[in-house]
Amino acid sequence: MSWREWFFSCLGAFIGLVCTELIGRHTLGALNPWFVAPMGASAVLLFAVPSSPLAQPWSIVGGNMVSAVVGVSCASLIEAPGMAAALAVALAIGAMMKLRCLHPPGGAVALTSVLGGSAVTSLGYQFVFWPVGLNSLCLLVFALIFNHAAGRRYPHGAPVVVHPHGTHDPLPSERLGVTLADVDAVLAVRGDFIDVNREDLEGLVVAVERRIHQRFFGELRCEDVMSRDVVCVDAGASLVEAWTLLTRHQVKALPVVAGERLAGILSLHDFFVSRARPHELDASPVFNADSKVRDLMSASVTTAAPGQAAVELVPLFADQGLHHVPVVDVAQRVLGMLTQSDLVAALFRMRIEEALSGAPRAAV
Repeated sequence: MSWREWFFSCLGAFIGLVCTELIGRHTLGALNPWFVAPMGASAVLLFAVPSSPLAQPWSIVGGNMVSAVVGVSCASLIEAPGMAAALAVALAIGAMMKLRCLHPPGGAVALTSVLGGSAVTSLGYQFVFWPVGLNSLCLLVFALIFNHAAGRRYPHGAPVVVHPHGTHDPLPSERLGVTLADVDAVLAVRGDFIDVNREDLEGLVVAVERRIHQRFFGELRCEDVMSRDVVCVDAGASLVEAWTLLTRHQVKALPVVAGERLAGILSLHDFFVSRARPHELDASPVFNADSKVRDLMSASVTTAAPGQAAVELVPLFADQGLHHVPVVDVAQRVLGMLTQSDLVAALFRMRIEEALSGAPRAAV
């Protein structure tokens, strides 16, 4: 854990519990207790490990309140406190697992419901709603506010990945290697609970795979495979001039420069599909005598550095649908152009060399 995460975990728990206690005392000051100890354990999850499935909103609210219901029921039906406490925790675990709201502090809530003394017993099922329900909701609200302010993704769900082509096929990088189906199959065979959601588990494995690929192909740099004699067009040039360059050199995109610096990129796609009306197709490119390249180009450009590992561009080409990536220096001067074809040819060549050598390439 980084120092930043360590600091925010401690600060979040402090702020969350102080605010929850103040609200609980103000609302339930006439009742005792207005604050239950298991909230401390809930704070550990909400602020220290907010990505855990055990720390999600339904887990804290549902887990704590379901456990309180079970605990109060056991306390009222079973006279022996020890037996009631043991059964309350066991049944609370079973209920939380069935309702998919497993929350470890719920076990403490169930125990408190039985062994909390006359103050808790006198509340009966009212204990479920306050202080347990109220404390849980207050702590959750502050966890939502604080984690969002700290730049954490909470509630922690799988990031939404939009397919660039709008189809249901897996992204190209996901068609081989680890998939969610593989993760589900392994988890089903193991049969036990792992405190990480399946999407995060898949993401970690994929990230490790990419790191291995970078180590394996790490010596292949963008400058090794890029085209160096790049045809560029000035931002102030006419669209007729740009079209002429595209057709003469049989390329599909031109880096646009202003002076010596990269200003954008112009592709064949831009001539036929308007960004203002992306679903309308012009039968042929229409040139306005007064239109310049800057009027049609895409100003937002994904670039690469000459010393960057070429394999890092695979997700950009495979999943984001890019076809051309200009290679620039620190001053944003165009040094080359890297395309899907360049990368495929280079990786294919490396595989041929590996096969001819009879041994895998040395990792770097």
